[in-house]
Amino acid sequence: MAITKQQDFWGGWKERFSALRNVPAVLRIVWESGHTVVTASVILRVFVSLLPVALLWITKLIIDGIVHARSTHQPVPTHLWYLVAAEFAVALLSSILTRGLDFLDSLLADKYTRYVSVLVMKHAAGLDLVAYEKPEFYDRMERARVQATDRLGMIQSIGRLIQQVITTISLSVSIVLFSPWLLLLLVAGVVPAFLGESHFAFLGYAKNFRQTPIRRQLDYLRVAGGSKEAAKELKLFGLAKFFTDRFTRLSDEIYKEDVALARRKLFAGSLLSIIGTAGYYSAYVLVIWRTVMGLLSIGTLTFLAGAIQGASSNIQQIFSTVAGIADQALFLTDLVAFFEMKPTIRSKPNALPMPRPIQSGFEFRNVSFHYPGSSRLILDGLNFHLFPRERVAVVGENGQGKTTIVKLLTRLYDPVEGQVLLDGVDLREYDLEDLYRNIGIIFQDFMRYEMTARENIAVGRIEEIDNLPLLQHAAEKSMADEVIAKLSSRYDQMLGRRFDGGVDLSGGEWQKVALARAYLREAQLLVLDEPTAALDARSEFQVFQRFAELTAGKMALFISHRFSTVRMADRIVVIEGGRVAEDGDHEQLTHLGGRYAEMFELQAGSYR
Repeated sequence: MAITKQQDFWGGWKERFSALRNVPAVLRIVWESGHTVVTASVILRVFVSLLPVALLWITKLIIDGIVHARSTHQPVPTHLWYLVAAEFAVALLSSILTRGLDFLDSLLADKYTRYVSVLVMKHAAGLDLVAYEKPEFYDRMERARVQATDRLGMIQSIGRLIQQVITTISLSVSIVLFSPWLLLLLVAGVVPAFLGESHFAFLGYAKNFRQTPIRRQLDYLRVAGGSKEAAKELKLFGLAKFFTDRFTRLSDEIYKEDVALARRKLFAGSLLSIIGTAGYYSAYVLVIWRTVMGLLSIGTLTFLAGAIQGASSNIQQIFSTVAGIADQALFLTDLVAFFEMKPTIRSKPNALPMPRPIQSGFEFRNVSFHYPGSSRLILDGLNFHLFPRERVAVVGENGQGKTTIVKLLTRLYDPVEGQVLLDGVDLREYDLEDLYRNIGIIFQDFMRYEMTARENIAVGRIEEIDNLPLLQHAAEKSMADEVIAKLSSRYDQMLGRRFDGGVDLSGGEWQKVALARAYLREAQLLVLDEPTAALDARSEFQVFQRFAELTAGKMALFISHRFSTVRMADRIVVIEGGRVAEDGDHEQLTHLGGRYAEMFELQAGSYR
């Protein structure tokens, strides 16, 4: 067991200081966020760090002057008052520069927090959907998100470290000139405290790392137990106690672990602080003894007493700051690793532009696909063609791969086997951004943005946010104009209840607003993946009838479970077992008497 503990101890130190390699990457972000502020802060810290020695030396000269005047019974020399004025000026300058540093630190904090938060958002948006399928990605992203702002203390610590090092060097040089043993006593007393503090900081990091999944659960329970969406079921199903009990149990686990570590740190830290205090007073006693023996003047005693106290304090602070930076750097591991994550789905160098117009359409050629972390094939050797100027409906039971086809068609994922072709060329050869610009799509789980009606539509083509006539035209196509006409502020009305003055919409109204985004794009391919699931049969029929009219002669694909709308398609593709089971128009498939006819009859029978 002793060997294991020793291995853990030295392994922890190795990991702690190896984590310092994360610091340069973060310092680069700090520099990019505000290089002018950083430069000014460093210059000011250099000046401030030299002032303590200057103050102590001036104080020494004043005291020695007073002692000499008293011992020789002479009047106080005039130059002594100049020294007092100089001490006042240095003290005043130190106060002003310190306040200036506080001001620069606050500016840098704001700049860094804003800059790194934007970096995290941009980087997360550029990653593959594959990453979002993995629970560990959410843990890493959560830690990266927190670290993006919580590590601000480390950056300020680096600034303090510069100041502490320069001050300590200047004080140490002064002490060594009188006696090297004094400095050794101070260092010997401080090192044990440094090792202890750093060790417990490392244990704190390990604890926080372990607790991340539990803290994510707590965040989820906090939201689920107090959200508008869950309120009805919480009351009707009596779930309040279930959620609060689980929250209490998990939070108690964290609390007990936190208290256990804090208790260990309290006792060990108290013992180590005694050692540090003993080292300081040993040096202090030595200086007093040499003064009593007549080897040092009173002014020199005062100077060395201040220098010893300042050096002791700064040495402890340096060790503590370095340890803190090293331990904070451990937390930066996930932030740096997060920024090192690269999307696998991206444009190749010299990628092809999207063909305008599309000539032969999209083709799935022997496409197989399974989601990360699962070996179950959602698509299994699928062959399917979507031709230009054709409206195709894809139908099938849940879990057969309908939405997966859409995700591969839009290259949110790449096939595990086979190819998705556009005009006979692999989709991976095309410029990704250009591909996205030419596809308009609305999923069933579309976003309900807590923003204005104008912004909710404009996200479909954000560069047109100020083009109100274009937004209104898109709203007319999706029938969202009827919804917006009822709002008091029309297109400037805040939607949702999150912010003051917001108005919530019904599910069907939200869907019409979301559909306007797809129409706004005026893309070569328009895709509707069950976006009208919350609409009643009549409203969905009207939406798809409008969709059929607006997409006449264009390439369109839609997924729906209602066969009254599916029959509007030029062609219907039935997916079963990850493959095309049937292909034809409504009349052909009903006469075929196969899977489509069976599903159609089952649904039609429920209305008879």
